[in-house]
This record gives sequence, structure tokens and C-alpha cells, in this order.
Amino acid sequence: MNPSTAMAQVLVDELVANGVTEVVLSPGSRSAALALALAEADARGDLRLHVRIDERSAGFLALGLAKVGREPVAVVVTSGTAVANLAPAMVEASFADVPLLAITADRPAELRDTGANQTIDQTRFFGGTARWAHEVAAAEPRTGQVRYWRSVVARAVAVATEVGASGPVHLNVAFREPLGPDGDVTWVEPLGLAPLGSEPGERVPVAADARLGMAAAQPLDEILGLLADREADPEHLVPTRGVVVVGDVADIETSDAAIALAEACGWPLLSEPSGNARSGDTALAHGPLLLADAAFAEAHRPEIVVCVGAPGLSRSVLRMIREAPLVVVADERDAVRRPDPTRNATVFVGVVPEPPAVYEDYDDAWLDSWLAADARAAAAVSKRLDDAAGLTGPDVARTLWDVLDSSALLLAAASWPVRHLEAFTRVRESEDAPYVVGNRGTSGIDGLVSTAWGAALAHQTPRSTLAVDDDGVAEVMSVTGGTAYALLGDLAFLHDHNGLLVGDDEPRPDLVIVVVDNDGGGIFGQLEQAGAEHFERVFGTPLGLDLAAVARAAAVDDVAVVDDVTGLVAALDEATARGSVRVVVAKVGDRAAEAALLRDVQSDVSAALAELEAGDADES
Repeated sequence: MNPSTAMAQVLVDELVANGVTEVVLSPGSRSAALALALAEADARGDLRLHVRIDERSAGFLALGLAKVGREPVAVVVTSGTAVANLAPAMVEASFADVPLLAITADRPAELRDTGANQTIDQTRFFGGTARWAHEVAAAEPRTGQVRYWRSVVARAVAVATEVGASGPVHLNVAFREPLGPDGDVTWVEPLGLAPLGSEPGERVPVAADARLGMAAAQPLDEILGLLADREADPEHLVPTRGVVVVGDVADIETSDAAIALAEACGWPLLSEPSGNARSGDTALAHGPLLLADAAFAEAHRPEIVVCVGAPGLSRSVLRMIREAPLVVVADERDAVRRPDPTRNATVFVGVVPEPPAVYEDYDDAWLDSWLAADARAAAAVSKRLDDAAGLTGPDVARTLWDVLDSSALLLAAASWPVRHLEAFTRVRESEDAPYVVGNRGTSGIDGLVSTAWGAALAHQTPRSTLAVDDDGVAEVMSVTGGTAYALLGDLAFLHDHNGLLVGDDEPRPDLVIVVVDNDGGGIFGQLEQAGAEHFERVFGTPLGLDLAAVARAAAVDDVAVVDDVTGLVAALDEATARGSVRVVVAKVGDRAAEAALLRDVQSDVSAALAELEAGDADES
């Protein structure tokens, strides 16, 4: 067997041995040995292989699979600019702590710096973006190679999945010609060599999970008691006027813990969509709109904010955090990646604090004032949107949020879609709400079609769960997630419409892609540059494209175009019932009119809050 084939077979076998079950491949010549080894592993049922013609889309497909599956996923590409196209997905994976394994094929050392075709400097190409990078030398027909190859792959998976520091790794693998199999199956040593300490040829099972567990949660009053200069009575260590803010988090257990803390303390809860904590008795639907009102924000300055995960969607919420005198950040990431966007965190903890052990001095008026204001804001928002002519971005977000059930997965794109979900959708019971994800690590709009595709496949992959019947008997059941949905803007859709270019033999999820079509970059109309000279050309970027035609050109046969809520609901129902990959284009009209609508919504909310404040003053 030639050295390249032998190394490729061992690298793939060790990926499988370390629990990697999903691999994405973008074809190329230098990676031929890996491609063939992966195809054979797929045929054996050892892993599931996904093939994409676009390396950038391939990287984001792997990202989506890893984000939702919460297991390491490998993406394999050839040399040259193919490697560069993985950079956006690697950046997102780094900041979102997603275990992505980039395996890049390369020329051997003797061909580098010689002008050899398709050769760039790939060594540590991703720099600090990768948690770890390693140059795998070209294979040679000598003993000791197999153990080396297996050790490198095992270490790569361990680094990518390390608790508190998970993220992308990079293996740059040099291959000498010949790159394809030569018919000889012998090698200088057994290819099935087990880890160090075992007999050659014997495979020793890898421990299912040798990772360190997280530290146990501590009650909030004990955490605050550890801070310097706090010698008060334990009953008064925890302020009564607090707020819990949930940003992007990776697991539902963290979201549930944040809800429990807010309810136990009687504090309002503000959750971003991918925080999956817009539930419970203290959750707010319109927190960003409330805090954007200067009078309300001034009258509702919290004494403590507990931030869970990484917040960053709304300037008004960040302003509240920045001005809070006491900020507790709960996040499992290590010190380098701990979120503190306002740079005023008082203390960091690895998990959400438990409710205070001694805490009976509730300030009921504090929570009541937030909930009453949220109810007034909800009425103002509904009236303004109901009175608006035509379909709007907030309408699309509200409608989609309302029709999805707990079996659904929703990927929310950056820019307007995720912010519309945050500011305009209602609070729902956690057991009924869909699971929301997004590329919130760096909030890019690239790669989102592919990310949604990968997330949908992972969501719909059967998994085992423990269920208890009415007689108290436990049994293991296989469950599969329901239909997945993606809420994208038109520019995000166009940025990655290559993600729809998928061969007929590739796995296809049940995925409904909802595209909000306002012909350009709508969010810029709400920012400082709105109205500037040349605004439309350099920010609005209208293209005037028929997005339904774009989708059909990518072989999506079922495309619906809607321009009102009734049509949107009908299209969603039909797309969901038909299955496979569907696109719904929601035409929302003029961007300038929608920007004005959003300003009117905020004015209406402020007016409603002023009326509420005046009524409270009259009663007192």
C-alpha cells in the first residue's frame, strides 16, 4: 500500500474511534486519499459523509452539524485557496466554541516555496483562530507511523471538545504522490495499531467520555459573600432589584437554570432568541424596547445583573449592563473567552448560580413594574404592526415564532431577523417553544444556508433518550427532532445560496428557509449612517433579484412567494407538510418605510410607558 493511502485510512479510522460520526468533504486532488477512505467508511456505516463543491459552504455545514449535534465534526478540503475558504467557519467556530476539525491536504515539504501549483503556506494558516494546529508530515514506509497518526487525531478531538475551551482545531496533512490506491493492501506494520501500551493489531475501546466535569453551582449569596469588602448579613448580600440577562448559550440546561434563578429571586428575565430562556413567570417579551426608553431605563436601574452566556444583540440591554454596579457573568468558557462585552463584570462563575440560600426580602414592586410595562409595550407593538400596510419583517418573525412547536429547530440569521425575534415575539412556555440557534460567535451573515442545513441534519438525527412510563418503568427511546426552519434576510440568503447546490445522493433534511426580502441591507436604516449621501449604494446595496428564481436555479423546486401574514402561514404549513428543503420568500416591501415603522413602534412604546407612569403617579 502506498504511504498516502495508508495514512488516510488510519486518520479516518481514528476519527471514528474517537466518536466522529459526521464528516464534510469538498473534493480535490491532493485530498484524494482521504476522500476515498471517507467514502469507504461511509459505505461501511462507520460515519456519515457529506460532499459539497464549495469549501466555504462545506465549513459552515460542518459548523451547523457540530453546533446542534454538540459533537466534533470534521471538514476535509484540498490545498491552496480551498483552505482559505474555511476561514469564515473557523472564525465563527472559535468564538462560538464549536468543535470543528479542519483537515487540510497539503503538498509535502519538498514542493513548498518552489512555485508548485496550488501551493500556499498552510502551516498554522488559521493562527489564533484554531485552539490547536499540527502539521502532519508526509507518510513514509517505516514502523511507528501508525501510532503517530492515531495520536495526532486523538489529541485533535480532545482539544476540540475540552470543556470550557472547546473550539476548532487544524490538522494540515502532507501527501506525496501517488495519491490514489495501488491495489496492494499490505503495510510495514498493522494499520489497526492500538494506543500506546497495547499489542500491535489490537484495538482498545476509547473511553466514552474522559472529560472533566464542570464545577457544581453555588448559591448566589455565597458567591457574593466571597467578594472583597462584603461583610453584611447574609440575608442582605443579594440586592433585591436584579435582572437576569441570557445571551447566546449552548445548552437547554443552562437556559433552564437562568429561568429558575430569575423566578426564585423575583427578577425580570431578558433572553436573546438563542438563549432559549424566553419562558417563565418573570420573562419579558419586549425588554430591548423598554430599555430603549430613556425614562424607563433611568427608573429601572438594577442593583445587580446576572449575565448568562454571551449577550450582545441590543444596545439598550448592553447599556443597562454597563451601568449596573454589580455584574455576575455565568459562562463555562475559560478566562480568555469569557464574555464581558461591557468590561464591567464583577465576578465570573462557570455555571449559573443557584438561587440564594437565604433570600426572603423580595421587592414585589420591582418585578411588577417590569411586567406591567412589558404588557403595555406588547399592546403598543401589536396595534402598530396590525395597522401597518403590507407584510413587515417583525410580522414574519412573530408569525414564524407563533406557528412553530417544541419539536422544531429555528436558525435565526444575524442582522434584522434575530433582533426582530428578540424585540417583537411573545413569551412562550419552555416546553412548547422551538429550539433557537444562530451563528452568534461573530454574528456574520455568511454561510447561513449551509449552517441551517447542517443544524437541521443534526436535529433530525435519531438519538437515544430515557423515558419513564405511567408505571414508573424506564426505557430507552429513539427520538428525532421535527422540521427545521431558517429565518434569513435576503443578503444572507444570497451570500450562501451555494449551500443549496447539493447532489442528489447527499443527505437532505426537512428544512424550510424563510427569506425576508426587502432588497438590501435593512438594518442600516436604523443606524447612524442612515440618510447619508451615497447610502443606498454603499449600505442599502439593492440588487433587484428574483429570489424565487435564485432558489429554483439551485434546484429547489418548491418555492413560495408571499406578501401577507395569511399567505405566510399557508406557505409554512404546506412547506412543512411536504418535507425536504423548501424556500418561502416573504416580500416585505420598502426598507425606508420599514425603518420608519420601527421608529414609530419605539415611539408608541415610549408613549405607552409614559401613560403607565402617569397612571401610577395619579394612584399614589
